[in-house]
Amino acid sequence: MSTLAYADLLALPGISDYLKRVEQRLADDVAWVGGSTAATAAETLAAGGKRLRPLLVLLSSPAVGQSDENLIRAGSAVELVHMATLVHDDVLDHASLRRGRPTVWAQHGDLIAGATGDFLFARAFAVLAETDDIDSLVLLAQAALGLSEGEALQMLQTRRPETTPEQYFERCTLKTGRLFAAACGLGGRLGGLGDADAKALAEYGRLLGLAFQVADDILDCDGLSTATGKVLGTDLIGGTATLPLLYAARADAEIAEALRHEPEPAAVLPLLARVGELGALDEARDTARELVRKAEEALDLITGDLDTTPLRMVVRGVVDRDT
Repeated sequence: MSTLAYADLLALPGISDYLKRVEQRLADDVAWVGGSTAATAAETLAAGGKRLRPLLVLLSSPAVGQSDENLIRAGSAVELVHMATLVHDDVLDHASLRRGRPTVWAQHGDLIAGATGDFLFARAFAVLAETDDIDSLVLLAQAALGLSEGEALQMLQTRRPETTPEQYFERCTLKTGRLFAAACGLGGRLGGLGDADAKALAEYGRLLGLAFQVADDILDCDGLSTATGKVLGTDLIGGTATLPLLYAARADAEIAEALRHEPEPAAVLPLLARVGELGALDEARDTARELVRKAEEALDLITGDLDTTPLRMVVRGVVDRDT
C-alpha cells in the first residue's frame, strides 16, 4: 500500500487505537510461553510492518471504531500466521534480510527458524480459539492449508519460465490470496454480517491479495532495496516465477534463461532493466489494476451495514505501493 493511502487510513476514527491494541496483543501472544522460541518470535515481531491483515479484519467489520475484543484476537491471529509464513519463507529462500533486518534464519539457522515459525502458527490458532467460534477457526485453517499448498507449488514452479500466468495466479491465491480472504471474512463474520456479505468480503480479500502480490513482484524488479527492506532482484536470482518475469520471459530468451539458471551477480541489474524495457512491468501493473477493479466489484455486492470506503482505499493504494 502507498505510504499516503496508509496515512489516510490511520487518520480514520478507531484505526490507530485498534492497531495499537493488536500490537500489544501480538507482544503478549509471542511472549506467552517464554524461552528461546518466544525470544526469536519477538525478533520477528520487532521487524514491524503495516499490519495490513489485522487492519482488514477491522475494516471488514461493522464494528469499526469499537475495537471489539474478538476483532483484536482475530487481528492477532492472522498476523501470527503471516509472521509464521515469513519465517518459513526465509528458511526456504535462505533470505538474510527482512524489512531491512537480519532474519531469524540468518541469525539462528534452519532448526531455530523452523521451530519459531511452527510456534507462531500454533499460537495463532490458540488465540483465535478464544473467540469460541468454530467457523472462524475453520476459515483460518483453510487459509493455512492453502499457504502450504502454495509453497509447494512455488517450489515446483521455481526456475520454470514456461509457467503460465494462470498457474502463477493459482499459486498466489494459495500463498497470499487466501490469508487476505480469511482476514476479511473473519472481520465480517465476527462483526455480525451475514454469510453472503462475508463471502463477498472474502472474494474482495482474495483479489486484493493477488493485486498485492503482483505489486510486490513489481517492486522486486523496480523498487529501491532501502525502501522495501529486500534485496532487489531476489526473485530473478532465486528463479521465482513472478508475473513481470514471466511476461518478460515470454518475450525474451535471455530473461527466460536467467530464470532457468541463476544469472551472474553483475548481470542482475541489466536484466531487470531489460524487464522494464520489454514492457513487462507495465503489463503487470495493468493486470494489478484489473484485479483492483474486480475487488471493488466484489464490495458492490455487500448489502449489510458496512462502510466499504476504507476497503476501497486499501485496494486502490496497492498498485502504486512503495513498500
